[in-house]
Amino acid sequence: MTYRTLISADDLKALLDAQGKVLILDCEFDLAQPDNGPAAYRVGHLPGARHAHLDHDLAGPTTGTNGRHPLPDRAAFADWLRAQGLGKGQLVVTYGGMGQSGAARAWWLLRWMGHADVAVLDGGRDAWVAAGHELESGEADDVAPGDFEPGLPLVAGTVSAKDVLANIETGEAQVLDARDPARFSGENAAMDPVAGHIPGAKCRFFRANLAEDGTFRPAAELRAEFEALLGGEPAILQCGSGVTACQNALAMEIAGIPGAFVYPGSWSEWIADPSRPVVTGSEPWGEDEFRHKL
Repeated sequence: MTYRTLISADDLKALLDAQGKVLILDCEFDLAQPDNGPAAYRVGHLPGARHAHLDHDLAGPTTGTNGRHPLPDRAAFADWLRAQGLGKGQLVVTYGGMGQSGAARAWWLLRWMGHADVAVLDGGRDAWVAAGHELESGEADDVAPGDFEPGLPLVAGTVSAKDVLANIETGEAQVLDARDPARFSGENAAMDPVAGHIPGAKCRFFRANLAEDGTFRPAAELRAEFEALLGGEPAILQCGSGVTACQNALAMEIAGIPGAFVYPGSWSEWIADPSRPVVTGSEPWGEDEFRHKL
């Protein structure tokens, strides 16, 4: 059986019990306190999991104008994946990180690197524990390097700030902003020096993709909501720094709506240039809709 979007805790346990060769990436992170992710990993993680740090492993260097979590260099990321033991065609399972956004970022990056066999653990570590499976603690063991080689991207691709700016005029794609409604509307700018959103964007708060237990909602429900938002247009996904946007990308893949583009720099890059337009307030399917869902 192949896993390309989600895998359940019990299915993953069965693979591990059968001595299946699986690379598990713990992607726990805390935007406010970056050391919390590694600390949580040391306290308890899935057996054999290796920690993937959002700032150091799943992102590249920042320049002050390219956003908080720019994409890593492909060659450098391939080296890191090999160092984790990744081999050609090996299944990778990711979990954790603010509503599975860290896990979705790793999932998207692996597909961007041309690796098809990657899935997010549905419900994350909580689902693993709830299913009665054990955790282990401490640091990761040393592993032999894998023979992974990057290939052609298996995602639609990325867009630049220039592309998004042009799209404001053309309206060829619908921008979906994964940030929470208060940040989208401009009520809360605690994380950014400028409040608001990209003109024409709609709010698709990433947590709206999840059920109360942290698992992803049914595909049919997700499909209906994304289709209503998009109105038949292609999607450009953004957020604060290109992380929670990947959770929307995963939700769309689950829903059977592939082909979304990701704007990696997202809001933190957009506002680095004061000439780029910003608006505040709710848009259709924005703040009021998702406040109701929460």
